Amino acid sequence: MSTMDVSGWGFATKAIHVGQEPDPTSSATVPPINLSSTFTQSSPGKHKGYEYARSGNPTRGGLERCLAAIEGGVACASFASGSAASAAIIATLSPGDKVLAYGDVYGGTFRLLKKVFEKYGVTPVFTDDVAPAAFANLIDDKTKLLWLESPTNPLLRCLDISALGRIAHQVGAKLVVDNTFATPALQTPLALGADYVVHSTTKYIGGHSDVIGGAVIVKEQALMEQVAFLQNAMGAVPGPFDCYLQQRGIKTLSIRMERHSANAAKITEHLAGHRKLSAVVYPFSADHPDHELAKRQMCDGGGMVTIVFKENAAAIRFCESIKVFSLAESLGGVESLVCHPAIMTHASIPKEIREARGVTDGLVRLSVGIEDIADLIADLDQALDKA
Repeated sequence: MSTMDVSGWGFATKAIHVGQEPDPTSSATVPPINLSSTFTQSSPGKHKGYEYARSGNPTRGGLERCLAAIEGGVACASFASGSAASAAIIATLSPGDKVLAYGDVYGGTFRLLKKVFEKYGVTPVFTDDVAPAAFANLIDDKTKLLWLESPTNPLLRCLDISALGRIAHQVGAKLVVDNTFATPALQTPLALGADYVVHSTTKYIGGHSDVIGGAVIVKEQALMEQVAFLQNAMGAVPGPFDCYLQQRGIKTLSIRMERHSANAAKITEHLAGHRKLSAVVYPFSADHPDHELAKRQMCDGGGMVTIVFKENAAAIRFCESIKVFSLAESLGGVESLVCHPAIMTHASIPKEIREARGVTDGLVRLSVGIEDIADLIADLDQALDKA
């Protein structure tokens, strides 16, 4: 493990080098994937930092050091999926504790809170108001976590991380920010006041739609002790090859996010005012309700664009007509994807709740990839014509 001081390095340098030091045995520039499930000890209890691969693995350790560095955290625990990472944070709670969350969350997070942990005595409380005052009115001394995404999935609302951190800390709660959409290339919630950052590394971190993973990064070591215990105890850890793929993806995260953002901004401009759409939503658009906040918290707008059709049936026809974009769940890969959240990613949220929050049957989410922008725009145009 390297002891080099990387605090002064820029984002891209950390992404390429931290946790990826040359192999000490062979001097291989790219460290080998360590597949061993167990590690030989010189005497009972005496080893070189690794005992059993569920508890720790050199390849996983390199990924975790890299993620901690680029998020500005003190430590990271990686998981087999983003849902497993979220579950580990929630599992630090006890019966009677509350989680206060903004309502527009990933459907899997809603499912964890309402259908898994609520029956064990952890109470989820949701607000549909992004204003910090709305959270302040709902938070109490039983609230242990304040949970949010920014930008949110799929409505792309941005929430004031610094203000919500202060509100959480006033009652002794911790702030969790799902940074999957923005990534640390565009936003660092720990620097803004968050205590935990959670990722589905399946998305932009991996970046190539070929690996499932998750991660929790923390501001304080004491928080990692709880999460790392649960990581080992529950065992939802990624395999070494999965860790390798994620770390390989991180190396190009900086330049990928530049291209994702540039393409998304051009598509937003192109679709604005389209006769078949009632809304085109992008955080860096001047007409976005959280435009100024997004500009303060993020250095670019990201690769996600949400469009809302005037007619629900047109949304389905559009999804069936795309050619360069793929109709698929997930997001954040180099290829462009189209998703119908109400039917696909957010189907676990009851229809009346989903629609009240704005996730209607006419809403379509675009994960804008890094293809040539002319080809993406041409594909959207032909699909809109057929819609």
